[in-house]
Amino acid sequence: MQVKHLGNIAEKLLVFGGPYSNLAATMALQARARELDIAAERIICTGDIVAYCAEPAQTIELIRDWGIHVVMGNCEEALAFSEADCGCGFAADSSCSTLAITWYQYADRRVTAEQRLWMQDIPRSIEFEAGGKGFKVVHGSLSSINEFVFASSDAAAKLEQIRVAGVDVVIGGHCGIPFGQGIDNLFWLNAGVIGMPANDGGSHGWYMMIDPAADGLQVSWHRLDYDHETSRRTTIAAGMPEYGRALLDGRWPSIDILPEAESRQSGQPLDLPTLHI
Repeated sequence: MQVKHLGNIAEKLLVFGGPYSNLAATMALQARARELDIAAERIICTGDIVAYCAEPAQTIELIRDWGIHVVMGNCEEALAFSEADCGCGFAADSSCSTLAITWYQYADRRVTAEQRLWMQDIPRSIEFEAGGKGFKVVHGSLSSINEFVFASSDAAAKLEQIRVAGVDVVIGGHCGIPFGQGIDNLFWLNAGVIGMPANDGGSHGWYMMIDPAADGLQVSWHRLDYDHETSRRTTIAAGMPEYGRALLDGRWPSIDILPEAESRQSGQPLDLPTLHI
C-alpha cells in the first residue's frame, strides 16, 4: 500500500515519530494517549519504529497491537526488505554512518520474519482532511524517504513539495527535531521523535497535537517524559553506549547531519510556540 487515506478527522489528533526501539518511551506515549482520550485511529506515527535503542521487536509489537497509523520510515523499509544498511541517508564517511552499523545489525538480528512482512505493507504516505485543510504525512520528504528536512532547510523547496502534493499541510519526520513552519499560507510540520532526545539537552522526547479550534486548527508540541534510565541501561548493555548516553544528557553522539543553524542550537532547550493554521 503506497498511500493510506483516512478521510475527514473532526477530533484532535496525536502525531509522533521515531520510537527508535525505545520501548519505555513508546509505552509512555501510549499511556499519555489514554490520559488524553485519543483513540488509536487518531494517532499517527511518522516512521522509524526501530533504530538506536535496545528493544526493536518489542517496540514493533507494541505499535502493532496498539493499532495506530504508521508511515513507512527508511528503517522499516531497510529491515522489511533485508537491506544491507538502514538507508538513513548518512554520508558514508560520517560518524552517524559508523554508529548506525552497530544498531542496525543489532536490530536486524532481532526483528522476526513475520515482523518484516508486516513492515512491507506499511504505507509510504498518509492523507487526511482536518479543519478544512488537506494533510499529507511522509517520513522524509515527498521525493525521498530519507531526506532530512529541518526548520532551516530551504523554504522554497518545502513550498514546492507542498504544492506538488496538492495539500495545505505536509507532516514530515526523519530529522529528529520538531518544528512548524508557515510558508505562503501553507505549512510544513514535524512532530519530533519520542525514542531519542531532540539534541536539546533534555532526556525527554517530543510529540505533536492537532486540535480543532474556532478559526481552524491549533498545532502544539509537547515533551514526553518517561523512564529514560531504564532505556539508557538496556541500550548501553546492548552495546550502543553512545546512544545510551544521549538518552540521559540529551545531546546526539554525532551532529554530522545537522545544518549550521541546528548545529549551533545543540544542547539548547527548544521553544516551540503553538501554531494556528
